[in-house]
Amino acid sequence: MKPIVVIPTYNERENVEAMAAAVLDNLPPEGELLFLDDNSPDGTGELIDGLCAKSARVHVMHRKSKEGLGRAYVAGFAEALRLGATHVIEMDCDFSHDPADIKRMLSEMSAADAPDVVVGSRYVKGGKCVGWPFKRWFISRFGGLFIRMVLGVPVKDPTGGFKCFRRKALESLGDFSVIRSFGYSFQMEMNYRMAKFGMKLKEIPITFTERRAGVSKISGSIATETLKMVFKLRFGIG
Repeated sequence: MKPIVVIPTYNERENVEAMAAAVLDNLPPEGELLFLDDNSPDGTGELIDGLCAKSARVHVMHRKSKEGLGRAYVAGFAEALRLGATHVIEMDCDFSHDPADIKRMLSEMSAADAPDVVVGSRYVKGGKCVGWPFKRWFISRFGGLFIRMVLGVPVKDPTGGFKCFRRKALESLGDFSVIRSFGYSFQMEMNYRMAKFGMKLKEIPITFTERRAGVSKISGSIATETLKMVFKLRFGIG
C-alpha cells in the first residue's frame, strides 16, 4: 500500500510544518505527502521546499495562481497517481481534519468488502463539529440534506473535504476532464461522480474542528456556487 495525502495550501505558513509531521506520523512507511501551493504570498511554498529537501516522502506542486480548490485537487490527484499512489487522501492543512484519522481511513480500505471511497463525515453517528457557530452548522447540515435529495447520492456529509480514494476510483474519471467544479463544490461533485461510476462509498465519523491558526478561506459565495453546481449536475446544464 502506498497512500499519498494531497493537501492544498494558500497562506498556510503557520500550519505546514506541524501538518507534515503529523501526516507522516500517521502514514505507513511507504506513504507520502503532496502539497499543492497556489503561489502563497506568505512564503508557504518556500517553507514546503525546505520540508521536501529534508524528506523524500514530501512533495510539492507550485501552481502559478489560485484557480480554485477543485482545480488544485484535480492537479494533485493526477500527480499522486503519477507518483504511484494506491490510495489518495485529501484533507485540509489547518488541522480542522485530524491527521490521526488517516489510519482509520486506511484500515477501512484494508477491510473485507472494503469501499472504493471513504468519506470522513461530520453527520453520521459519532461525527461532530467543534467551534462552529450555529448558523454555519445549520447551512452545512441542511444544505447537505438538500444535496442528497436532489442528486440522490447516499452521503450524509456531501460537502466534507476529508476523503480517501482507491486508485481505481480516481482512474474511473479518466483524465479528470469530467470534473466541472472550480471551487468548493468539488467535494460534492466528487461524491456524485463516484456514485455515478459505480464506486462504493462509506462514511466514517470524524470530528471537524475550526482551524487553530491562519485565516479561513470560506466565504459566503461558497453556498451559492454549490447550489448552482447541484442543479448543473442534476439537469445537465452547461
